[in-house]
Amino acid sequence: MRALVMTEAGGAEHSRVLDVEPPRPGPGQVAIDVAYAGLNFVDVMARRGDGYAATWPYRPGKEVAGTVRALGAGVTGLAVGTQVVAAVAGGGLAETAVADAALTVPVPDGVPLAAAAAAPLGLATALLLLTDAGRFTAGESVLVHSASGGVGTAVARLLPLLGGGRLLGTVGRPEKAEAARRQGYHAVHARGGDVREQLRAANGGRGVDLVLDPLGTAALDLDLDLLAPGGRIVLFGNAGGGTPDPLPPLPRLLAANATLTGFSHGGLLAQAPARVADAVRRVLDLLAAGSLDAPVTVLPGLADVPAAHDLLAAGRGEGKYVVALAGRPA
Repeated sequence: MRALVMTEAGGAEHSRVLDVEPPRPGPGQVAIDVAYAGLNFVDVMARRGDGYAATWPYRPGKEVAGTVRALGAGVTGLAVGTQVVAAVAGGGLAETAVADAALTVPVPDGVPLAAAAAAPLGLATALLLLTDAGRFTAGESVLVHSASGGVGTAVARLLPLLGGGRLLGTVGRPEKAEAARRQGYHAVHARGGDVREQLRAANGGRGVDLVLDPLGTAALDLDLDLLAPGGRIVLFGNAGGGTPDPLPPLPRLLAANATLTGFSHGGLLAQAPARVADAVRRVLDLLAAGSLDAPVTVLPGLADVPAAHDLLAAGRGEGKYVVALAGRPA
């Protein structure tokens, strides 16, 4: 089978499409013939050597949609030929992938597999950030950094279904602000300059109730400056790489009455897979009901993935990217 393989840390020059042996499911696992696989920033972080690749060569890819090919020992509730989505430990950017059965969810009728491929990490992560980690309540204001990316776009799609609220965003480049506004953000500004005052004014001079921040600690001072009393900040990544700065001293957190929460999708996969699977089911049900849509950019094949990773690495990607496998049409 064909798979994307990263041979060493670096850039696109070390990403190759190779013929490899298809994986076989172990106990409690399923093998999936992949129709579409999602691209995620964690693969970019692995590629540049941030510690997400335990060994080299590394097989990236964390979410897939396709058809069950084979069942491992002890698997029940799934059958060969069933269309499913799954969060995988790695190796999803390939024609066949292996996933834990606990993280494999049937796709409801009427949900296109290209859209379903955005569910395990993109849509489910956004839902968990808002509900579990962020404790969002209808009508609150939410600030999202990297608003035009895959998770930022998913937050914009989900927020109205959770009761709605004032949605603010930041982007790394001014030209990306309009893309986020088209997704439903009320105000979007490029980080830097007088962004504090711009965001405060966009929220009617009030503090922000919830901040979703994938930037490590780089924007944490901004988050705290903008936070409403009793507000929440959820840190869910370290997009810039490197070693994050120390967290603010306790007196500042106490003075702000701030709740600071860490969120790791990978940690939940390892420690609480049922929570992830439940979130995937919830967003798939919303897609099936027609109340949620998941716009994606479909890449025609694995050879196109390294260039898309370059876009994400440079902060130039917009929305969610998925790749079609085995010549499947977009």
